[in-house]
Amino acid sequence: MWQLFVRHPRMQNIDEDFDAQEWTEQVARLPAFPKPENLIPAQIGIEATFSFFVDQASIDVGKDGVIRYTVVSRSQAGAENVSFEGIRCATRERKIYAFGRPDRSWAQARNPSWSSISSARINPYHADLADRYFCPQRSPVFDTASAIRNLRADR
Repeated sequence: MWQLFVRHPRMQNIDEDFDAQEWTEQVARLPAFPKPENLIPAQIGIEATFSFFVDQASIDVGKDGVIRYTVVSRSQAGAENVSFEGIRCATRERKIYAFGRPDRSWAQARNPSWSSISSARINPYHADLADRYFCPQRSPVFDTASAIRNLRADR
C-alpha cells in the first residue's frame, strides 16, 4: 500500500525561511599559542619542502560551519610559520585570522577575508586540510574530536 506524503504548508515556510537566511560568521577568538606536544602532523599530498602540523588544542568546529585551527609549517631547515586560520567547508574557502610572532604572541591579520581554496602549488595545504581532515564531502566534521581523529588516523 502506497501512502502519499504531503508537506504541511507550515513546514514549507520553515524550509524557505532557512534557505533565505544569510550566513553569519562567528567572532573568531585567538587560541593559546601552540605547544609542541599538541601538534599533530598533517599529511600533505604533494612533495613539500615544509612539514605541516595542526595544533589539536586550537581546533574549533563553529556553529557557523567554519573549522578554525592553528597550523605550524616547518621548513627542512627548521624555520617555522604559525597561523590561526579557518576553513568554510560549504563554500570551499579559507581565511587567515592571525600570524604567530617569535615571542609566541599573535599578530592579527590586517585584512582577513575569505578566499577560494585551490589545489595550486601555492599554499596547497589548505586543500588537503579541507578534503582529508575537516570537510569530507564538503561538509564540516561534527566536532573537534572528529577532526582530531581524522588527523591521527592519517599518520
